[in-house]
Amino acid sequence: MVEPSNPDLSIGKQCKLLSISRSSFYYTPKGETAMSLALMRQIDEQFLETPFFGVRQMTWHLRNEGHLVNEKRIRRLMRLMGLMPIYQKPNTSKAAKGHKSYPYLLRGLRVTRPNQVWAADITYLPMRRGFLYLVAIMDWHTRKVLAWRISNTLEADFCVEALNEAIHRFGPPEIMNTDQGSQFTSFAWTDRLRRSGVRISMDGKGRFLDNIFVERLWRSLKYECVYLHAWETGSEAKAGVGKWIEFYNLKRPHSALGGTPPAVVYWLRKDKNQTGQQEQRVA
Repeated sequence: MVEPSNPDLSIGKQCKLLSISRSSFYYTPKGETAMSLALMRQIDEQFLETPFFGVRQMTWHLRNEGHLVNEKRIRRLMRLMGLMPIYQKPNTSKAAKGHKSYPYLLRGLRVTRPNQVWAADITYLPMRRGFLYLVAIMDWHTRKVLAWRISNTLEADFCVEALNEAIHRFGPPEIMNTDQGSQFTSFAWTDRLRRSGVRISMDGKGRFLDNIFVERLWRSLKYECVYLHAWETGSEAKAGVGKWIEFYNLKRPHSALGGTPPAVVYWLRKDKNQTGQQEQRVA
């Protein structure tokens, strides 16, 4: 997709047009062994089924599957993957030291229109010989994926890039909900939201269900796309994920929307809501 020898467009400009970071273009697979990468793939699949599995439970599970692993190794791999188990106690997604966390604003709230609430989350993407990370921003009411980015690090930059695109294309939401991970408590992320007049909401610690719609998106994406391929490069992953998200938004029937794809519902209800507001102003 990126042509290094293109005389008219630099690599940086091509990456920008393709919505991938330069670091993803220059990405080389991580220096993990084939066995570790296979374990990471299995951990990822199991974590979708049992997000409450911590290091000890995941180690026991892998041992029961015939893998000779210890807790130290599984702890390192789960940390590398960015996986944080869901405990029934307040000790999961901790903000980075010095970062401010925000209260959860969605309890008891009726979400009835597009752009009332957005949600964002990050997931791990297995590759043939490495791994990447994906962030997505979703409209809570219609489940439409508004923007996304792929990165080979867990820094906040790629999350902010996705947020900037979503706000530029669809306008700011009233509320943005995330977990308390360091990317979403970073100054770059929260400052962008505050400057746009967005109220910031963060999941309670250990509250898997607070961001359940994005978790369901990850499950569908991985079983319908990611696990069916063995991508070699960041550009291949970008193309594959992009094709699936386009299908998800425009063609994939969504059970919560009566079988209608998310993007169709988003634009119908957004237009209807804007028309209603205009009629109220005229009256």
